[in-house]
Amino acid sequence: MVILDVLDLEHIAYLTVVFAVALERIVELFVSNRNAQSAFDQGGKEYGQGHFGFMKVMHTLFLIACPAEVLLLDRNPEPWLWVPMFLVVLCTMGLRYWAIGTLGSRWNTRVIVVPGLQAVSEGPYKYMRHPNYVAVVLELIALPLMGGAWITALVFSVVNLALLKVRIDCEEAALADHCGYDALSDRPRILP
Repeated sequence: MVILDVLDLEHIAYLTVVFAVALERIVELFVSNRNAQSAFDQGGKEYGQGHFGFMKVMHTLFLIACPAEVLLLDRNPEPWLWVPMFLVVLCTMGLRYWAIGTLGSRWNTRVIVVPGLQAVSEGPYKYMRHPNYVAVVLELIALPLMGGAWITALVFSVVNLALLKVRIDCEEAALADHCGYDALSDRPRILP
């Protein structure tokens, strides 16, 4: 088992990337909490509290499962897969930050809408209604596959697809009720 041996450079590189993603998520949570409070201060209404707790647990377990599968099941990061999956992870970060930057102070990890504020239709939202979820779907595949954690990629991708169905329906209903979201119905949900 690789945990008992000295970790090789491939494992160290993989664990470093997972750790960096986890740190990035922690920073996102601080930004999200600040933005959520701002939305509430503006009269924001929250929807989907029932699925939000499950979403937090799933994403936390995902960041634990990635290194756990690699270390406990002695997975070996293969360069032929590591490099392209790392590039996908970088692209997901770019798409995520484009979406977050476009939403600005309106972005948070919860479904909070401020009645009267129009839905954002700039940046990546010109091309699709849920660019951040595209980034999440790709990341849940690419990050574990970088380290050879194919079980984690499969299990969390399937769970995430079910969760996204609930999340997107909730988000779109809230936006339609309060933010003129129907104007964006000409855009595809996920893929441009």
